[in-house]
Amino acid sequence: MAPTLDEVLAAARAALAESLALDGRSASLEAQLLLAHALGRPRAWLLAHGRDKLHAQADRFETLLARRLAGEPMAYILGRREFYGLDLLVTPAVLIPRPETELLVELALAHIPDSAPWLVLDLGTGSGAVALAIARHRPATRVCAVERAPDALAVARDNARRLGLNRVQFLEGAWFAALEPGARFQLIVANPPYVAQDDPHLAQGDVRFEPRDALVAGADGLEALRDIIAGAPQHLLPGAWLLLEHGWDQGAACRTLLTQAGFEAVASHRDLAGQERVSGGRLP
Repeated sequence: MAPTLDEVLAAARAALAESLALDGRSASLEAQLLLAHALGRPRAWLLAHGRDKLHAQADRFETLLARRLAGEPMAYILGRREFYGLDLLVTPAVLIPRPETELLVELALAHIPDSAPWLVLDLGTGSGAVALAIARHRPATRVCAVERAPDALAVARDNARRLGLNRVQFLEGAWFAALEPGARFQLIVANPPYVAQDDPHLAQGDVRFEPRDALVAGADGLEALRDIIAGAPQHLLPGAWLLLEHGWDQGAACRTLLTQAGFEAVASHRDLAGQERVSGGRLP
């Protein structure tokens, strides 16, 4: 006899809790999301259909559950992730947007006047999360988003189309090399790779499945940050800002690099976990 949806959820919840060391609430949520995705139904629908039998989509659900039990991130299995109020498509070609990166968006929005036609550059846009969040909340702003990986750039463009944020310009290339000569902006934001190549966390959790080139930046994790800070003054208008996300222990190094590059009002900002997560400064 085919099991009921409630029975399927109970078994999946137990398996997830045991294999991934999830608490009961998290395991229950993931089981519901996976089953709802397999059935093509909203999660709330499951609550009213717990006694229904699982028939046609049983194999699909088992495949999804097996992927999750192997450690694959939920965002890649479901193909989407919420970020700053945006429903974003994600694939293994892009980093999974994370809550701590919302601090970068918040700081950017604090600098951009509500109705001013600012020019903003987002370097290493990935899924387009930061660029699209800025474009959504500052409609008068013109955002240029740069990404060197063609597969990632395709995801960002798809997200822009889905969200109707067609004012964002997407360019393929490495950092400032993608720009036209003389291009200058009032704000540059970036969430670049900042993990050291021998960091043990690369073998743990979600990052095992994420694109390594979007994570690793040389022996000390500062390679991309150095390149961006060194090149930014040539592409910023006088009085413009540079804001950079970085690792929890890289704030002091970023402040030093920014000061050496001639930036003023250099400061680091802490995320919700209390870690220094974004540093920036203003060009004189």
